[in-house]
Amino acid sequence: MRITAEHLSYTYNAGSPFACAALKDVSLTIEEGEFFGMIGHTGSGKSTFVQHLNGLLRVPSSLKKYKKKKLKKGQTPPPETVLTVGEFDLTNKKTDFRALRKHVGMVFQYPEYQLFADTVEADVAFGLKNFSEKKPTDEEKKAAVKAALEIVGLSYEELKDKSPFELSGGQKRRVAIAGVIVTRPEVLVLDEPAAGLDPLGKKEVMELLHKLHREWCKTVVIVSHDMDEISENCTRAAVFSEGNVKYVLPPKELFSHSEELLALGLDIPLTARLSAALKKRGVELDCDFTVDSFVESVLRLNGGASAENEVAPEQTETAPEWKGGAE
Repeated sequence: MRITAEHLSYTYNAGSPFACAALKDVSLTIEEGEFFGMIGHTGSGKSTFVQHLNGLLRVPSSLKKYKKKKLKKGQTPPPETVLTVGEFDLTNKKTDFRALRKHVGMVFQYPEYQLFADTVEADVAFGLKNFSEKKPTDEEKKAAVKAALEIVGLSYEELKDKSPFELSGGQKRRVAIAGVIVTRPEVLVLDEPAAGLDPLGKKEVMELLHKLHREWCKTVVIVSHDMDEISENCTRAAVFSEGNVKYVLPPKELFSHSEELLALGLDIPLTARLSAALKKRGVELDCDFTVDSFVESVLRLNGGASAENEVAPEQTETAPEWKGGAE
């Protein structure tokens, strides 16, 4: 499902003294099959944008009470807003938003706090019953819940009758994700999927998301403030700032704009910082800012050694040195 937004704007508390423009004429396309990232400060508009993708926030023209404003004589009409997810037109009042939500799964930050049912099976099955066109049979429900739990690395037989509140933190998060993907959505959107986790936990969550991307959901969209997470995992990323989209680029091109990103108050990956520090010392690296690519680039300067091969200590001694870390 291709996601297309053109001239999308959104204002919280519109028409009141507390009005706040969260999105300002945003145009953005996410192709089917991408592992897409969104970055930006709190309040930059990224979370507001993704909440439009399954109709949690609605374009005004899709609301039943909406009436098109008449223009004054000589007044130029505003550009037409476009927001589509696959065949769903999210600007249209007649769009079936319930059907849309079966195809676009949304996992919020700290999804384990969304657990509510008495058993793991009931919790995971809730989305299936809520978004299916017809009530699933017990056999269909069991098969769907079992498949969803197993794809996130959990045992259906061991956990199905347990309370989700008795599980470990990592298990809770996986159960919550299973509850979203049980409908087999084509698009999976996650807001800060690795928030609050230690490095090993972050690694495991990202490995899970790539598995889901390969086997379960065609398109994955993550909202993250972790630039290393974006550079290591995403095909492209959009930078939001003050309700606008500043860049939409692959990580290699995006993090080449280090100075511009830092000027926006954003961080950059450690590999980009090290590359910038080396560049000031006259050493140019050709890498895409993933750790593997950075290491390969450094080793190439060292006589063509490969990161996949074992490197002898005497080889590493001639690698470029820098003191004091990134500048």
